[in-house]
Amino acid sequence: MSEMGRRVGSGLKGLDQAIDQFRLGDNVVWQVDTIENYCYVVEPYVKQAKEDGRNLIYIRFGLHEPVIRDLDGITVYEVSPGGGFEDFATRIHNIITKEGLKAFYVFDCLTDLLKFWYSDLMIGNFFMVTCPYLFILDTVAYFALRRNVHTYDTIARIRETTQVLLDLYEVEDEYYIHPLKVWQRYSPTMFLPHKMTGDGCVSITSSAETAELLSNMVFGSERMDYWNMTINKAREILATGDTQEKEDAKKLLVSLLVGSYTKMFGMCLQYFRLEDLLKIASREIGSGYIGGKSVGMLLARRILTRGQENRDYFKPFLESHDSYYLGSDVFYTYIVQNGLWELRMKQKTEEGYFVYADELREKLEKGKFHESIEKQFIHMLEYFGQSPIIVRSSSLQEDSFGNAFAGKYESVFCPNQGTPEDRLENFENAVRRVYASTMNMDALHYRKNRGLAWKDEQMAILIQRVSGDYFGDYFFPHAAGVGNSSNLYVYDQDVDMDAGMLRLVFGLGTRAVDRVIGDYVKIVTLDDPMRRPLMNGEDEVKFSQHKVDVLNLAKNCLETVDLEDVMKLDIKTDRRLFGRKDPETARRLREMGRDDSKAPFVLDFRKILSDTRFPEVMRKAMAVLTEKYHYPVDIEFTANFQPDGSFKFNLLQCRPLQTRGLGKTVELPKVIDREHCLFFS
Repeated sequence: MSEMGRRVGSGLKGLDQAIDQFRLGDNVVWQVDTIENYCYVVEPYVKQAKEDGRNLIYIRFGLHEPVIRDLDGITVYEVSPGGGFEDFATRIHNIITKEGLKAFYVFDCLTDLLKFWYSDLMIGNFFMVTCPYLFILDTVAYFALRRNVHTYDTIARIRETTQVLLDLYEVEDEYYIHPLKVWQRYSPTMFLPHKMTGDGCVSITSSAETAELLSNMVFGSERMDYWNMTINKAREILATGDTQEKEDAKKLLVSLLVGSYTKMFGMCLQYFRLEDLLKIASREIGSGYIGGKSVGMLLARRILTRGQENRDYFKPFLESHDSYYLGSDVFYTYIVQNGLWELRMKQKTEEGYFVYADELREKLEKGKFHESIEKQFIHMLEYFGQSPIIVRSSSLQEDSFGNAFAGKYESVFCPNQGTPEDRLENFENAVRRVYASTMNMDALHYRKNRGLAWKDEQMAILIQRVSGDYFGDYFFPHAAGVGNSSNLYVYDQDVDMDAGMLRLVFGLGTRAVDRVIGDYVKIVTLDDPMRRPLMNGEDEVKFSQHKVDVLNLAKNCLETVDLEDVMKLDIKTDRRLFGRKDPETARRLREMGRDDSKAPFVLDFRKILSDTRFPEVMRKAMAVLTEKYHYPVDIEFTANFQPDGSFKFNLLQCRPLQTRGLGKTVELPKVIDREHCLFFS
C-alpha cells in the first residue's frame, strides 16, 4: 500500500496539519485533564471514521461517562476489568482478533483501570501487550490518560510502545495540542504546541508565547505508583481514621493482597488486623496478590497468636518470621517485559496448551527483570545478608480449599553465599525456576484435570529465611516435617485419627515432603507419640532415616549427607534428643570385645517425644487451626532445640488437608475361581 493509501484523517484539520495525519497502525494516546477534553478529540475522529466507512469499535470499561454519545453504526464491547489483568487483556485480545484488519477503535480512559487494579505497572503492561497487536493489524486506536496521575515509568513505557503521544490542554476555552511523539513523521514545527482553530491550527513558535502557555500548565512531580499511594492512605487511616474507615481500608487491602473471590477472603477479614495487612504490604516486592502459600502461612500464624489464651500458650514456642512476598504483578510484568505475552496467549488455547509449554518454560528461565524490581531484590538481599533463604511458589490457586498443588511447582533453596552480585544472580535464577515451573507437565495436567486450565494462575512467590543454624559448613534445623491434623495412617485400631500425625525428619524438611527410596521418616501418632509401628527391633533400625538434607555453605548448594557424618558435628544441643546408638549392634560389638561407640546412630526421636512438650504443642497447634478452618489442615514446620530440651517451632505453611477422612470400608470380592485370580490373601 502506498504512503498516501495509509494516511488517515483525525477529523480535526488542525491536528492533521500539525502531524501530517495518522497512519494505519497508529496507536494514539492522549494525555488529558478531563474526560470532556478527551471527548473533544474523540467526536470528530468518530465522525470522520463513519464518513470513511470504517469498522468502528468502542471498548467500554471505565467508570466515567461514555466518551461516544451517538453509538449508531458503532460496535460496543463492554469489558469489565474486575477479573484482573490477564482476564481483561485476554478478552481484549480476542475482540481484536475477531474484528480483524483495519478496524478503528476508541478505548475508555486507561486511568480508570487504577480503580480496579490499583497498579500503574499493570496499566503499562496492558498497553504493551495490546498496542503491538493493534499495530500489526493496521488499526487506528484512541487511548487516554489523565495527566499527572501516573508514574514517570508508566508514561515512559507507553511512550516507548505507542506510535503517537499527544498532550491536550484547554486554556480559557481554547484547545492546544502538543505532540510529544509522532512515529516516522517530522517537520520543523511538529513538536511545538499548536492552537486549534476552526479551520486549522497555529503553531506557537514564539518562545515568549510558548513559555507563557506552558508555564500556566500544572506539571506534577514524580508520583508513586497508585498501589503505594493506596497503602500510604491506609497507614493514615490506621493513625487517624474512625472504626468504619479502618474496616473499609482493611477490606480493601485484603482484596488487593489476597483477592476478593477466594475462599480465604472471609477468614482473612476475620483474623487479620489493619496493622497486620500493612506489615505484609511493607514487605511485598512489586504489587498484586501474595498467593495461596503466603496467605496460608500468615493466616495460620495469626490464628495461633490471636486471643490471650492462644497467645500465652504459643508465644514461647513459635519462632518469629520475616518473610518477603514477590507480588503476582511482577510475574505478569516479567512475561510482558520479555516479549512472551503472545506466546502465553498461544499456550492458553485448547490446541496450544501442551504444544507451546516447553518453549514458554525455556524462555521463562532466561528472561530479565524490570529495573525497578531488581532494585527491590537488592534491598531485600541486603536485609537477609548471608542468611540462607528459600524461594517458594505461592500461586493464586495454591494451598486453597480443594487445590493443593503439592509438589507441582518449584521451591528453590538459596544458600546465599558469595558476593552481592553472585547472591543476586542466584536469587534471580531461583525466581526464574519458580516462574518456569508453571509450565511443568505435572502442573499443566493437574490444572487441566481440575478444570483450572483456563483460569488465571498468577504466580506470586514467598521468600523465607531458612530456619536452622550453622553447624560447621552446614546449615539445617534440628527437626522438620509435615503434620496432618487428621491422621490417615491408621495401622492400629487404637489410633485416634483426630489427634493428628507427624512425618518427622532430622535436618531440612525436604525428606519429609518428598518420599525418598531407601530412607524413611519417623511417623508420629500424636494421641500416643511413643506408639511404635508394627515392626521388630531390627526393623526399627532399617526403617529409619540414614541421610540428612543440609545446605552446604562452602559449596553454596543443597546437599544430602550421611547421618553419621552430621552426628560427628557439634549440633549445639543434646544429640540424645534425636536418637541413640543402636543397642543391638552395641551389644554385639561388646561381645566381640570391640568398641561399642562404633555402633550406628539411630534416629528415633524418643526423648523429644517423651521428655519435651514438642508433641503436645504440635497437636494443639493443629487442633486450633482445624477448629478455625472448620476443616482438617496440613502443615509444614521446623523445630530447633536447646540443650535443656526447650525448643521453638517455625510454622512454614498451612493449607486445608486435601483428603478428608477414611471414606467407606472397601469390600474385597470373593475368590470364586482361583485360576482367574492373580493373587489373594
